[in-house]
Amino acid sequence: MATLPPKPAAQPLSRRVRRQFVARVEGVIGEISAAVQSKLTSLIEAGQSSREIRERREILQGFMKSRDVWVSATPEAWRKALNPSVMPAAARAVSGAFELIGNEVVENKILASRMALSAMEKSGNELNDLRMRIQHMENITELASDDVFRPEVMAQILVEQWVAAGLSREVWVIAQDSIQSIMVKRLVEAYREANEYLIQNGVLPVIDLKTRVRRSVNARTGTGAGGLTTMGSLQGSMTAPGPATSTGGWSSTGGSSGSGGRPSGPGESMAAATEMGRSTSWSSAASEETRMMTVNSPLTRARQRAQGVLGQLKRLLTDRVADFEKTRPMNASPALAEALAPVRAVVRSGPVGIDPMVTGSTALEDYSPAGVAQVAGELRTRTTELKKKASTSGEKATIEIVALMFQSILAEERIPPGVRVWFARLQMPVLRVALAEPEFFGTLQHPARRLIDHMGSCVMGFDASAINGSALEAEIRRVVQVIEQYPDTGRRVYQLVYDEFQKFLSKYLTEKGSAQRVVSIAQQVEQKETLAIQYTIELRNMLKGMPVRDEVRDFLFKVWAEVLAMAAVKYGPQHQDTVMFKRCAADLVWAASAKPNRQDRARVIQDLPQLLQRLRQGMTMLGVVGDEQEARIKTIGETLAEAFMSKTESIPQEQIDAMAKRLANLEDFVMDHEMGDLPLDAETIELMVGIDAASIEVVADGGSQPNNAMIAWAHELQPGTWYTLDHNNHVSQVQFVWRSERKQLFLFASMDGRSFLIQCRRLAAYLQAGLLVPQEEEALTVRATRDALAKLDANPERLLS
Repeated sequence: MATLPPKPAAQPLSRRVRRQFVARVEGVIGEISAAVQSKLTSLIEAGQSSREIRERREILQGFMKSRDVWVSATPEAWRKALNPSVMPAAARAVSGAFELIGNEVVENKILASRMALSAMEKSGNELNDLRMRIQHMENITELASDDVFRPEVMAQILVEQWVAAGLSREVWVIAQDSIQSIMVKRLVEAYREANEYLIQNGVLPVIDLKTRVRRSVNARTGTGAGGLTTMGSLQGSMTAPGPATSTGGWSSTGGSSGSGGRPSGPGESMAAATEMGRSTSWSSAASEETRMMTVNSPLTRARQRAQGVLGQLKRLLTDRVADFEKTRPMNASPALAEALAPVRAVVRSGPVGIDPMVTGSTALEDYSPAGVAQVAGELRTRTTELKKKASTSGEKATIEIVALMFQSILAEERIPPGVRVWFARLQMPVLRVALAEPEFFGTLQHPARRLIDHMGSCVMGFDASAINGSALEAEIRRVVQVIEQYPDTGRRVYQLVYDEFQKFLSKYLTEKGSAQRVVSIAQQVEQKETLAIQYTIELRNMLKGMPVRDEVRDFLFKVWAEVLAMAAVKYGPQHQDTVMFKRCAADLVWAASAKPNRQDRARVIQDLPQLLQRLRQGMTMLGVVGDEQEARIKTIGETLAEAFMSKTESIPQEQIDAMAKRLANLEDFVMDHEMGDLPLDAETIELMVGIDAASIEVVADGGSQPNNAMIAWAHELQPGTWYTLDHNNHVSQVQFVWRSERKQLFLFASMDGRSFLIQCRRLAAYLQAGLLVPQEEEALTVRATRDALAKLDANPERLLS
């Protein structure tokens, strides 16, 4: 049915009610601004360290600097939204049309959608009543996608203007509870007043409950009997997403501290996506936003933000350093090159840091916090001396940025002091690389960055006593010393020691305590399941075209392929027991074929007891016992009885012989095939290895199905990194220690000695639900670069001084 044009008399009234609605909402901006300022101020007062207080004060100052622009621009943008033709493009994007949308727009929509969902939940029937009155008055079937009465439109503009004013999403996340509660309250009041105004003007004073039920527009809306959707129950079925993860050393209501401010953790985003999917046309924009949210994993978005930090650094260098781009690749000037030339370390007694004449080398290290402070002071002195030797602004800028980065690393209290002392020794070698290879500042994949980031992620949060004297500390020391020994090899030495560090971790993380045993078990489990899949495929190929009864096929595919795989793992593929089980498969196929002559029947009678005994032996090894085993044997016995009486088809002997020959060397024919989920459980482990798996927490497949982005994220986890795992209402700090060769099984070890063996899809589901959260979402060198930029922004003169 075509939509009729609005009644002429209704047009001025509809415009008036929208103008009054926007005017009522406009007054909330000042209240929100005051609440954000109060929130940031209270967090400064709650700071635990001078660094934390300083960082929070800087964020408050940034807010105060841009606040007035946001406070004045937002009401103006809301008023412009009364005329859709001048409405901001990003706000119009909430319609859900298929188009290319930038990452910033998507993240804005994520923030705005939470507020819109909360408004729909808190408004009760006011929002639905207003919608019905507007539809009745304007003679339309649905509000336009950019109508200001839609909560997502008002919320989207609020967020857009926040970002446009130069305010960061990180600060929004910190203060969003205060912003949302005030904004939602004002929207609800404005909806109520709009309804009252329309009632006073005679627009649907009484809404019949029957009008609350309308036919669904498409298959994506919830339907009741007869294809009807109850609009009144829409909001009751929705729940607002939980509080966002707060990062960057501010408040945290779930999740972990790390990089400043993503709009949400993976679990929260997916929870919001689930609830969005239940809404009707009011939240069609939210469903499109959900699709955009899950295109990339949080890891990908974190990398994009990290690349943004490097982009800021590049712009700073090209804008402020005239010769930075012109000198690529940089060659240090003679005086600076001479000052950077490595010399022998000078050993002296007492607490020793860095000798002023030694470029990046320490003597007798002092691993205490005081020793770290001494090293930091000596590095600062060394930096000042090097800048005096520099002959170009590019050299000075490079020296200063590298120094600021290492100052940040040395100030990172979550890294044990002893490791920080060794990291300090990398400043001068890294400076040489940065001077020779300016792309060090432009890519996250530079081997020097990757090395420092990975070593940092492995030791972050460790108690100093657990690191000092450990094999990990010794390896970090060895890595630094190798780099110092080859000062002129550039990135090659960093790539070499990075690869060696990876190999070291693969051994170090899996040779301690129960981890070594669990890894061995997990490898056997994956090998067994892989072989079972491959053997099943091969058996299907062998039996293709052969007249074999379905009962025998089913047994061979579902049971005997598992038996062959189990035997190959436990005993070896050519062990006499494994060879015997392979022969049983060919014997069973022959015994189940027709026996028209007396000689074959006599052979069946003679061999049948031994065949059945071997079949029982294989099933027992697999754990198929009791009634299940008896049922299998009974089915096989009935099939063999029919074959004995020639009620089945005959199979030529040459086909049986060819099958037996191929089975005997089955491993030579199997090929890698796409693997599905591994059927993993503690009983399987105990059955295979014969040990008590009580110390192994097996997290098998199940629960929600993760999307491809989350599976890709699981495959990219770096061994040695730390996570917070929430499993069965118990939260543990765990380290990722091992991934199987086929990336199907993942092992995490907790500090209390427990091991968590997680199947790939379940791991991705945990990442998706926020049950497995990285303790550090921003790499060490990225955070150090961000800190350096903040210092240069506050004092730009130091870059070239």
